[in-house]
Amino acid sequence: MRDHPRLPTSPGFWRSPLRGPWFTAVLGLVLLVGVTVLFVTGLVSYAAYNPDLSRVNDMTPDKGVLGFYLFAWPTGPVWLYRFTQGLHVTLGITLVPVLLAKLWSVVPRLFALPPARSLAHALERISLLLLVGGGLFEFTTGVLNVQLDYVFPGSFYPLHFYGAWVFFAAFVAHAVLKTPTAVRAVRHRLRERSDLVPPHPDAPTVSRRGALGLVGGGSLLLLLTTVGQSLGGPFRRTALLAPHGTADPGGGPNGFQINKTAAYAGITAADTHEDNWRLVVTGRTGTVRLSRSQLLRLPQHSSSLPIACVEGWSTADQWWRGVRLRDLAALVGYDGDPPDVLVESLQRHGAFRRAALRANQVADGRSLLALFVNGEELSPDHGRPARIIVPAAPGVLNTKWVARLTFGDL
Repeated sequence: MRDHPRLPTSPGFWRSPLRGPWFTAVLGLVLLVGVTVLFVTGLVSYAAYNPDLSRVNDMTPDKGVLGFYLFAWPTGPVWLYRFTQGLHVTLGITLVPVLLAKLWSVVPRLFALPPARSLAHALERISLLLLVGGGLFEFTTGVLNVQLDYVFPGSFYPLHFYGAWVFFAAFVAHAVLKTPTAVRAVRHRLRERSDLVPPHPDAPTVSRRGALGLVGGGSLLLLLTTVGQSLGGPFRRTALLAPHGTADPGGGPNGFQINKTAAYAGITAADTHEDNWRLVVTGRTGTVRLSRSQLLRLPQHSSSLPIACVEGWSTADQWWRGVRLRDLAALVGYDGDPPDVLVESLQRHGAFRRAALRANQVADGRSLLALFVNGEELSPDHGRPARIIVPAAPGVLNTKWVARLTFGDL
C-alpha cells in the first residue's frame, strides 16, 4: 500500500517537477526572516497595551514568564504603533502565498510512512505538526481578525498570543536544524537526492524560477492591496482587501475612519446630551463632576495625532483639541507627576469599554481628553462628548464617549 502510485503515501503519487531542495530552501529562507519580524512586532503590539498596568488591559491572563519582555510603552514617536502594527499586519498578509507555497513544496513528507522510524524521528514529526498547525492557525486567525470576522471560538488576543509562542518555538527548532541545509541548497543548487524530488516527474510547464515569480507576484499583489490602510491619504483607496480601505468615512472634519459607531456601541443622544452628561474625575482629594461647559472653561490644548488600530489600519494625523489629562489629574490632587488612570466609557458592553493608561502617557502634554477634532465638535461616532487621544497608543486605548477618569495606582 505504501508504494501504490494512487495513494499519497507513495513517492510516485507526487509528480510535480518543481519540488526539490532549492525551491523549498528559497521559500524557507524568506519565511525565516519574515516570520521572525512578525513574531517581534507581535510581541511589541502586546506590550503597547500595557498589560501589566491593570487587568482591564490584559487580554491574556496567566501569561506568566511569557510576559518577561514587557515595558512601559512610550508616547513617541507618535507614529510608533502605526508603524509597528502596520508592518505586522501588512507583512503577515504578504507572506500568505509564501507560506502556502512552502507547505505545498513539502507536502509529500506529511504522508511519509512509517510515521515514526525512531524516537528522534517521532519527536521531529511532532515538531512539524506544531510548526504546520501553528503556522496555519496564526495566519488564519490574524487574517480573520484584520477582516473583523470573529468566527473563531474565544477571544482573539489569548488565542493569537499563546498560539504565537507554540508556533515560534517549533519554528526556531526547525530553523536551527534546517537553515544550514537551506543555505547550502541555495548557494550550490544542490542536486543531491531528496524525498522532495519525485522519482518519475511530469513534464515541466514552468520553471522553478517562474514558480517563485508567481509566488512573489501574489505576495506583491497582496502588499499593494493592503498597505494603503496603514499609509493613509490617497493610498487608502488601494487597500482593496482591508475593511477600512476603500470604505468612505464621509467628508468634513470628522471624515476619517472608525471601528465602532455610536449606534453599534449603544450610545444614545440622551446619554451624551449636555444636560445629562457629566465627566466624573476621581483622585487623591476626592471626586469632581464636570459638565462640557466647565471643561471648555479649563485651559485648552491641541495635538496633531493619528489613530492606529490592531487591525493594521490607521488615520492620517488629525488636529485634536481639549483638556490635557495631566491637568485633569491636577484637579484631584496630583499637581506634580500624575499617576496612572483608569478610563471608563458610556459604552455598556464589549471589550475595552474600560482601559488603563500609564503615568507616562498621562504626563505627556499631547495626551488629551479631546472635545474637538479638526476645528469641529466630535461627531457621535468619534466619541462625542469627549474621547481620549494619546500619542503612539493602540486605537482601543483612545477611549470614546468617556464618562469617568480614576487617577491613582492601578
